Amino acid sequence: MQNNTNKTKDIKQRTFEFSLKIIQFISKLPNQKIYWSLGDQLLRSGTSIGASVIEGQGSSSRKEFINFVRIAFKSAKETEYWLKLFKESKLCINSEIDYLIQESIEITKILNSSILTLKKNLTK
Repeated sequence: MQNNTNKTKDIKQRTFEFSLKIIQFISKLPNQKIYWSLGDQLLRSGTSIGASVIEGQGSSSRKEFINFVRIAFKSAKETEYWLKLFKESKLCINSEIDYLIQESIEITKILNSSILTLKKNLTK
């Protein structure tokens, strides 16, 4: 299902850029087992947000599209968890982690708002 609103374009670009930042963040982590494990979880959840949004663009119905946006929302919440775990465990203390946490929160808000709007429009 094609949805070419500015909000959709913004979230597609924003999640793509967020994925790149996650990749860059992980590439700088020390080469130790704890970082591999947590980094792998973060990489999977952080990059799947945008992938789910893009995959949803190919949906055959609005209901199916909403499900993909929900998946992206869940991945964004998971990503926020892993980022906060990095920070609170003191494995990573820098401004980059704060930026990534804030961006994951903002993306979550956008996705949640999109879900609510899409669901409201579905019943019209």
